[in-house]
Amino acid sequence: METAVESGNCLGWAARDPSATLSPYKFNRREPLSADISLKILYCGVCYADVISTRNKMGDSKYPLVPGHEIVGVVTAVGSDVATFKVGDHVGVGTYVDSCRNCDYCNVRREIYCDERAIGTFNRIDKDGTITKGGYSTHVVVHERYCHKIPYGYPLEKAAPLLCAGITVYTPMMKHNMNKPGKSLGVVGLGGLGHMAVKFGKVFGLKVTVISTSESKRTEAINLLGADKFIISKDKDEMASAAKSLDFIIDTASGDHPFDPYLSLLKFDGIMVLVGFPSEIKISPFLLNFGSRCIAGSAAGGTKDTEEMIEFCAKNKVYPDVEIISIEYINEALERLTKSDAKHRFVIDIANTLK
Repeated sequence: METAVESGNCLGWAARDPSATLSPYKFNRREPLSADISLKILYCGVCYADVISTRNKMGDSKYPLVPGHEIVGVVTAVGSDVATFKVGDHVGVGTYVDSCRNCDYCNVRREIYCDERAIGTFNRIDKDGTITKGGYSTHVVVHERYCHKIPYGYPLEKAAPLLCAGITVYTPMMKHNMNKPGKSLGVVGLGGLGHMAVKFGKVFGLKVTVISTSESKRTEAINLLGADKFIISKDKDEMASAAKSLDFIIDTASGDHPFDPYLSLLKFDGIMVLVGFPSEIKISPFLLNFGSRCIAGSAAGGTKDTEEMIEFCAKNKVYPDVEIISIEYINEALERLTKSDAKHRFVIDIANTLK
């Protein structure tokens, strides 16, 4: 465990142990190096990864732990070599803040797959040996390569979820050609990631089916998000009626669930992409082999894809659905996340409530 610092130049909220109760915590951020920018944080999205890390579900949590990797703010200082940002720019920071910058993946700006592992925005060992601390804090200092301009006019509170939820579904959708008008897309799960997949699918001109375990999501999916169809995954009749009807499926569910019923919904040559993290995957080879189906995985996206996605969202007015909360509400919000009691994405109003 890191030795607690109760004084410093940055105020955040941190979990001190696996009980995961967050409370105010002061610590030091470095001064900007020559290629860094310093960002006053205005908003930070709340991701299920914050639950996983604060509760030490992966066994690697480093306390005190300041979560948050959907960061949006305004530039307050830039290093001497920074060429792409200036003071006053609106900027987002996503799930990682550094990488080796030399491997094959970094060279094509797919840094999330860095050979030496991208350095996560929080709970990871930085290059100077310190532990990274996330966006539940007043400011952050990041190398300019891992920062993304948010176009003026795009609502900043809605930009925050793009940096994780948005890019995590956008990247595999583009890679696997899930942007062909008239094709059919199934979206498993309707949380932060799932609702963004629906929004992208509709803008791409796809016929979108939401597949959920919860009947309460039906009105939301059809009336609010514009999905074309809604299926309860536990209803065998509904699932059977949709057999071989989908060209693509994007599975956002992280809880353990069966995969064969979803694979059965795919047409011949259909593709299913996993972006969640269930503990295991069990599938029938018969469904893959005799349907010529594919199953693939994906993790967030690189800096190139992130910039492209932000521009796409600005141009097409794609806005995540958010619930703005104060930092004082964060413990309740994280608990609600564990119960799937969030309408898509909590976003913390850092600037007005963390002081």
